Amino acid sequence: MIPFKFPVINPLLHNELRLKIMVTLDSLESADFVYLCRITDSTRGNVSVQIKTLQEAGYLEVSKTGLGRLSHTVCCITNKGHEALRAYELGLRRLFAEGVTAQEEEQKEII
Repeated sequence: MIPFKFPVINPLLHNELRLKIMVTLDSLESADFVYLCRITDSTRGNVSVQIKTLQEAGYLEVSKTGLGRLSHTVCCITNKGHEALRAYELGLRRLFAEGVTAQEEEQKEII
């Protein structure tokens, strides 16, 4: 009997705030930092850390203009980010659609 294998779920995107940021940017050409804080209902510090994590993964491009408190940060999702988000969505859909039961039923039919 082949054991059930869960689909791989990207741990970077499985964080609630990172997922909210990615989903927001997936539907927009770009969004600024203040908008991302507001739409995710998160603090500046939390959003800043998650944007940096997503940028380091290559999922976001970040551009800054100005200095210090007068700076303006704009984020946009990269092709790699779009692909990662689609794969994450498909993995979750597969998990819910197939689940352990479906694969166990297949194994019973083989035996």
